Formats: sequence, C-alpha cells, structure tokens
Amino acid sequence: MFKYFSVFLLLASTTLVQAQSFNKEIEEPKQDSLNKRKLLKSLGNGYLPSKYFDADLRYLIKYNQYEGVRTGIGIVTNKAFSEKYRLNSYGVYGFRDHRFKYSLGGGIRLAEQTNTWLNLTYTDDLQETGSTKFLTDKRFFQFFEPRLLNISLFHKHITKSIALEHEINYKWLAETEFTTSKIEPTYAYGFNVNGNSYQNFDITSAKIALQWSPFNTLTTTENNKETTNETYPKFSFQYTKSFKNVLGGDFNFSKLDFRTLCYIGDKKNAFSEATIVFGLALGDLPLTHLYHAYPNNINKEKILQRFSVAGLNSFETMFFNEFFSDRFTTLQFKHFLKPFNISKSYQPQLVLITRYAIGDMKFPERHENITFSSLEKGYTESGFELNKLLFGFGLSFTYRYGAYHLPSIDDNVAFKFTFNITL
Repeated sequence: MFKYFSVFLLLASTTLVQAQSFNKEIEEPKQDSLNKRKLLKSLGNGYLPSKYFDADLRYLIKYNQYEGVRTGIGIVTNKAFSEKYRLNSYGVYGFRDHRFKYSLGGGIRLAEQTNTWLNLTYTDDLQETGSTKFLTDKRFFQFFEPRLLNISLFHKHITKSIALEHEINYKWLAETEFTTSKIEPTYAYGFNVNGNSYQNFDITSAKIALQWSPFNTLTTTENNKETTNETYPKFSFQYTKSFKNVLGGDFNFSKLDFRTLCYIGDKKNAFSEATIVFGLALGDLPLTHLYHAYPNNINKEKILQRFSVAGLNSFETMFFNEFFSDRFTTLQFKHFLKPFNISKSYQPQLVLITRYAIGDMKFPERHENITFSSLEKGYTESGFELNKLLFGFGLSFTYRYGAYHLPSIDDNVAFKFTFNITL
C-alpha cells in the first residue's frame, strides 16, 4: 500500500512541478512585459527608477543661449523610501556661465485621503524673464525642449519657499505657496520706481492656484483603489500678491493668471486643440515678472539662419524679447488631421495652426536699458506642421501677418523642424 501511495505522490509531484514550470514560463514573460512597460512609463515621465530613489532626467542635459550646455542630475525619493516623506533635489552646471545651480527640497504628507503635502524648497538657479508657471501644473517632461535652445534673457534667483498642495476632490486641485526671492538679472537692466533705479531686488510673494477639471471621472480598481481619469477641458487659475517691506520685499504688485486647454474630437483620428491664456499684472512689476507671449524666433536676418526647432505652444515668428506686456491674452488653435496610414509604423500627421496674441503695458519707460514693443494691435501667425516624418522629426512652416507684419517677407517666415516622440 505504501509503495502505491509513494508512486502516486511521485506522479502527483511530477505533474505539479511540470504545471508550475509551465505556469512559470507563462508568468515570467508576462512579468517581464509588465516590468518593461513600467520602465517605459517611468522614462516617458522623465524618471529612471531604482529601489529607493529615482533619477530625474529633466536635468540631464539641456542647452540655452546664456548657459550653453547645462548638465546635471536630479534625485527624488519614491514610495519604497517612504509614503509619508519625500525628498527632491537637483544640481546642474552651465559650461558657458561657469556656474553651479541647485535646489534642495522635501515634503511631508499631512493627509493621505486628500493627498495633502507640505513642501519646503531652497533654490539657487535661473529663470526665463517674463515666464509664468502655474503651481498646479503637473510635472511636464520632454526628451527635447526646443524653445529652450534659443532663450537668452534669464535672471538669477535665490528662492526659499513653503507650499501646501491639496486635492479638494477629483475635479479640483489647489496649491498655495509663500516665497522670498533675491533677483539679479543677467542682462543690463534697471527698474525705475519713483526715481529709484533697481538693478537687483527682493520679492516677497504669496500665490494661490486652482485647477478645475469638470469632466474628470473616478474608476475603482480591483484593489478597491480609486483612480482619476483625466479629461478636458481643464481650467487653471492663479493669483499672486507681492508685499513691500515684508521680509525685505521691494515692491507691491498683484497678478491674475488664467489658462484653459480644450480638445475636440478623437485623438486617434482627427481632432482640434485650443489653448487660451490670460494674464493681468497691476502695481510695480519689474520686467522679470511681466509677460512675454512665448516667442520662439531667433534674432537673425536669413530664414535658414533662423532654422531651429518649433515649440509646442510658442509663437514661431515672434522674435525673442520683441514684446512684453503687463496684460495679455493669447489664443492658439491646432487642428490635427487623421494620420496618413502609410504603414503600421509610419504614419505622418498634418497639423493646421493659427495663433493670436494681444496685450499692452502701462509705464514702459520704467524699464531701463532694454527696448521692446507692446501687443496692443494684435499679433497673428498661421501655418502648418507635418509631424513624424522620420524618427519623430517633422517640418513646420509659419507666416506672420496682420498689424505686426514686417516689411521684408523673409522676416515674416519661420521654417523649422518639429520633434514628437512618445514611449
């Protein structure tokens, strides 16, 4: 009896081992596929993951007209390190300005359900003059940032900040921030207020930002976790208030910013994209905190000398530092035609584009040693892109017309290449 039972156990064990081996052969490729997909997703978001820390690839290598080659590395902790605490820092070096820049930051989660975090950051770096960032913008990563190549107008800043981010619900995000900054333009500039000319200045400010996604929905996963399905349109609001004589602040001013992004149609076929941006600044604002309209045209004479890379949401025929405003509105409209189905792996896409900007500035004479115009007459450009022609590269053609049409035809034309790639 024992002999037969032993034979039965042996056969059962053999069958079980074979079944486990067979299942393992199936599971291993599945696991490899999942790991590969996870890695590609991380790389697409700009992270190279490791056990406790992820390398932030945004700082790996860049180029601009002031720093030349800018290279470095960023480090962020992941959930394996801690789900309640996080650290994020970076260090970079510019080979043209021979200067090291860095940021040190960290946060503590105050409430898990609303994903509420309290963050502290110290930053010594550069920022493009006239640029505006919304606090609620999610992390944005591009393998290649085309507009950055041609930017020349930066200001140095040493900024200390404390911020609170909070998810009110799956449709509303909120963030507040209090900062003190020491600002030093890298170009010859003076801001004249009441007869006093400031070459360097301190800004003490508070911001509150909201993002509303009215059509977001919730999905419950198998693990009973709720995930948000991101939809459009999205509406972003931000209010900034600067305080004079608070922690050394030099100026009083207020800024109100708004942006909406809409998609109409099916992204797999033909669809349209519209972006509206509005900004209003009141009070004593230096040029560093005013608005440009995201220009992306190099100040050179010939079309081919200006041949560079088209941006995602920039005015391709507008020259850098040509316009600044303390109130402005831009409208950008793109229509993506259905991709040309030449083959499964080769599907170029034609995009029709129109952009419009209007703005103005009170007291332009306050800004010394720099020359610029306003957008009071309205700026218009239109053109097209033919994307994904070869290895993610394509071509772009844009023409400037209307009130700011220039006498020379060549100066109204922007011919560039595009770069679009997704993982």
